[in-house]
Amino acid sequence: MLDASVTVGLAQIAPVWLNRDATIDKVVGWIEKSAAEGCSLVVFGEAMIPGYPFWVERTGGAEFESPLQKSLYAHYARQSVSLDDGDLEKICTVARSNAIAVYVGVIERAGDRGGHSLYCSMVYIDANGVIGSVHRKLMPTHDERLVWAIGDGNGLRTHKLGPFTAGGLNCWENWLPLARASLYAQGEDLHVAIWPGSVRNTEEITRFIARESRSYVISVSGLMRRSDIGTDLPHADLLTAAADDVMANGGSCVAAPNGDWLLEPQAGDESLYIVELDHEKVLEERHSLDVAGHYSRPDVTRLIVNRKRQTTAEFSDD
Repeated sequence: MLDASVTVGLAQIAPVWLNRDATIDKVVGWIEKSAAEGCSLVVFGEAMIPGYPFWVERTGGAEFESPLQKSLYAHYARQSVSLDDGDLEKICTVARSNAIAVYVGVIERAGDRGGHSLYCSMVYIDANGVIGSVHRKLMPTHDERLVWAIGDGNGLRTHKLGPFTAGGLNCWENWLPLARASLYAQGEDLHVAIWPGSVRNTEEITRFIARESRSYVISVSGLMRRSDIGTDLPHADLLTAAADDVMANGGSCVAAPNGDWLLEPQAGDESLYIVELDHEKVLEERHSLDVAGHYSRPDVTRLIVNRKRQTTAEFSDD
């Protein structure tokens, strides 16, 4: 009989802010640590590589043609992740060598969209080190739209993880009922929600999604403090002066399929939180409610999902 449990690590850490290569090295270390603790999956926060754009709301990010904002964006773009260039190869290699799956948030510079716009992407890497999906955030939230482009449905996919079927969404798109429904319809029973940080984001929705879907829900947040702003960054003095002491305090947590806490929201220092998930609990809770199964009415309401990767041009050289 197959083992009905999976051990998951929640890596609540701060990036080496706006430094892609140093953050990747840090992520690799925490993957190794998670594998050593027996985890089959480790999850990192939204925009972990190279970090969330905390400067936008604090430095007049909406000012049009601002030399400051252009300079900060250019640095962000240079430090972003290009999958075509193999920027995540170190992470794929450590996942493969440790037989551990990884969800990690990245800022993606997408070659299939010209290579200059940035997308907030959630990347799944399986235990063989293969990138299984790249989900570009459907709708950046508020001031995020000043630096992130609008994503598409290509990454709305699930992945087998032992007895579980895992899927996930970025930050506030977890509030989108149809995006959630697209994952439920694929058999999702382990929902991964990644956030830039803060308990206020995770403490209500994590248990709500668990109760709605009768799935385990893992919310993983990052950390960001004034002390995480490196002195070598462009406009470092201005960024430091504009920052709060704490801009993201974590809030990583796990809810069971009945909505009970397995791990209440955690705030504060960097830490690896480890939980063991029993698939039997999913089956028990689906007895009374299965929103994509026996409690659905596809003859009345159905969802159509476009998973085609959006591009601005299609070329034929024949």
